[in-house]
Amino acid sequence: MEGHVRRRVWFGCGGPVAPLCLLVLLVLALAHGASGQKVKVEAEVLSYPGQTVNLRCAFTDATGVQLTMVTWIYEPKDGERINIAVFHPNFEPNYPDSPMKGRVSFSPSPPNLASPSIQIQDVRMTDEGKYICEYATYPSGNEQGITYLVMLAKPQNAASTVTVEAGAKAVVVARCESANGRPAPKISWVTTANGNATSVSKANADNTETISSEYRLVPTAADNGKDISCVVEHRTQTKSESFPLKLAVQYPPQVAISGYDNNWWVGRTNVVLTCQANGNPVPTIVTWRAMSGEMPDTVEVRDNQLKVLKVDDAVNTTFVCEVKNRIGRGKDQVTVFVREPTVDPSNAGVVAGAVIGSLLALLLVVALIAVLVTRSRRQQQGYRANGGSDLKTRIFGGGKKTAKNGTGNGGAGPGGVGGANNNGPIYVYNDSSSHQGSGEKNNHHHQPLGRPDGVSAPAPTAQDILLSNDLDDGERRKFDELEEDERYDQFGGGAPILQLRPHDQEHIMGDYIDDDMESQRDGSVISRTAVYV
Repeated sequence: MEGHVRRRVWFGCGGPVAPLCLLVLLVLALAHGASGQKVKVEAEVLSYPGQTVNLRCAFTDATGVQLTMVTWIYEPKDGERINIAVFHPNFEPNYPDSPMKGRVSFSPSPPNLASPSIQIQDVRMTDEGKYICEYATYPSGNEQGITYLVMLAKPQNAASTVTVEAGAKAVVVARCESANGRPAPKISWVTTANGNATSVSKANADNTETISSEYRLVPTAADNGKDISCVVEHRTQTKSESFPLKLAVQYPPQVAISGYDNNWWVGRTNVVLTCQANGNPVPTIVTWRAMSGEMPDTVEVRDNQLKVLKVDDAVNTTFVCEVKNRIGRGKDQVTVFVREPTVDPSNAGVVAGAVIGSLLALLLVVALIAVLVTRSRRQQQGYRANGGSDLKTRIFGGGKKTAKNGTGNGGAGPGGVGGANNNGPIYVYNDSSSHQGSGEKNNHHHQPLGRPDGVSAPAPTAQDILLSNDLDDGERRKFDELEEDERYDQFGGGAPILQLRPHDQEHIMGDYIDDDMESQRDGSVISRTAVYV
């Protein structure tokens, strides 16, 4: 009936009177709000089971109002209102029958109408609900304020994974539970696994709730060991509580053989194949076999390794590794192709030694040639005086010369020539020993240039020249290649001398000395045109 009346009133606000109706409703709302503000209460009070909770109430402004009585009313979430405490100034406080009887009382005691607060001892989860402090006043009527008592219960949280086998159907791989919480907890999952979560809420008899959540996916070997975390949020917790886990998916062994480099040649030693396997549970049984039948004699098997001591044609086969665990088995195989050796490994040391020896010999030859070339160049450049005591200078002429001051015979003197030779070199020979004598030699042989003191030195023989260090290897070879009559000429004293001059030049030695010779500071004489090799 009440609802029907309300509908009639609302329909009555339609039409032309609508503005006036809205104005009346606004005034009533303001009046109700103004009167409601007179009763001061706390909007929400939090408490845990077993504690004592205080519900405060006060009338803020009693001017012009007569306070008659105060009543505390409890309204559960699902149920009817119940009076739990009544106070009249002319009577003692009264506590009607209620779930709080014996635990509820006015505070302070005795109470007064200005501040009729109450307290509830040993508060229970079922005490949660709406508490109304209602004043009976004159002439305003009833005034009230509402407080919500929120009971808190910290939940007990836990999470765990479920060990599953890899398959094709979605199964539960992890569970998380938040039990006996108030208000209801909230559960979420954090993971890279490709699955989804479902949650179920259960109300307990003590007005708490338990939330259970499960994470499901189609498990594969790749999911094993992946991180997954259950996160619980609740009002009693200062921050979210997280439970990090790892998925446990069991699967048969996955096998791979390593170690074959496709370069096994006959005679190669100590090559190894390794059977690598992973699985859950951990594989424990490893078996090697050869497709050709029996394992070759040169093969040793130890755990997950197959070692070939020496490669031969017998290992030209396919090796199979099989691994087992509780879930199943897995295998892998490798086919070996034995090749002919490109280099005999037994001769490797000999070849290396030969190469090293050849290099050393080559270096030795190069060093020897360098020494000989250096020595030859020094000899070909001539000899300088050594303190004036041992001077030997070779002067190679360009051809025959006629005597400018004589016909071939003349006295020896400084810078002069004692005789003329048609085809030989002119030697200036200054020995440390002093020889006396002068004169002419009536022959066609070279005479040694006069010493600075005017005393002629004895002419060296070809044998003396050959036995001395004055000739280098090239000059000796030239001497050996000459005919016997060209090698020697008649010298005074019967001594032969090396002939190095051409026979086609018709000039005397005097002109040669005058035009071609140049005196040096150390007393020696050299040729301007002679070629020193």
